[in-house]
Amino acid sequence: MDTDLNKIPKHLHRSKNPVTEFNKIIIESTYKYAAAYKINFAFYEKDGTKGLDNILETLSYLPDREILTIGDAKRGDIGNTSQMYAQSVFDHFNFDSITVNPYMGFDSVEPFLNYNDKLVFILALTSNPGSKDFEKLKLSDGNYLYQKVIDTIISWNANKNCGLVFGATNLSELTENITAFGELPILLPGVGTQGADLEGVVRTFHSNDNHNFIVNVSRALIYCDSSDSFAQKVSKSILELNESISKII
Repeated sequence: MDTDLNKIPKHLHRSKNPVTEFNKIIIESTYKYAAAYKINFAFYEKDGTKGLDNILETLSYLPDREILTIGDAKRGDIGNTSQMYAQSVFDHFNFDSITVNPYMGFDSVEPFLNYNDKLVFILALTSNPGSKDFEKLKLSDGNYLYQKVIDTIISWNANKNCGLVFGATNLSELTENITAFGELPILLPGVGTQGADLEGVVRTFHSNDNHNFIVNVSRALIYCDSSDSFAQKVSKSILELNESISKII
């Protein structure tokens, strides 16, 4: 849910709250087929307290049945600050999971992991071009930094609530490292606007008998149409995505 006022259909701008009206329609059009909803905090925090209220209102539109909510906040700071971030995302907003940046070390991640009933998706190898600047640096032992991150996250998984963020745009790296994931659930951004190969990603998991993954499609889905009937197009698009996956698995 990377909701951008400049990208939503123009006719919704007449609504009292275009952002939440758009989100409500997106949820109503997709909840039968969606595995999870990932709300990107940056798109809401820019609007101050109104944006934070929009997050809560959007969450209220979700159906009563269990469906995973992901607070895409990419938090990670010294321990006492991370504790406050954890309380915000898990206690105030009541998200089921969060994305976290691990580069300040264990004490910056531990407050999130202490919530035994919450899932913490930790950045390993991201989908953006800049991932090569640090994440793909080769270490003295011949491994890459992101591989060290994966190994370390496994050692942090005492509460069985760690997950990985692994960019779907890195198909060759995914193929080479998938056996290292173990039982960690994997969040895969990059399909759609960023051009990742959905079929290749799904086949890689299926061929390794690993079905513990979520494919994230954001902009390519929610902005697939801007007409008055965009809801029907969104519903059709997510159904087609699921059908394409079903043909592989």
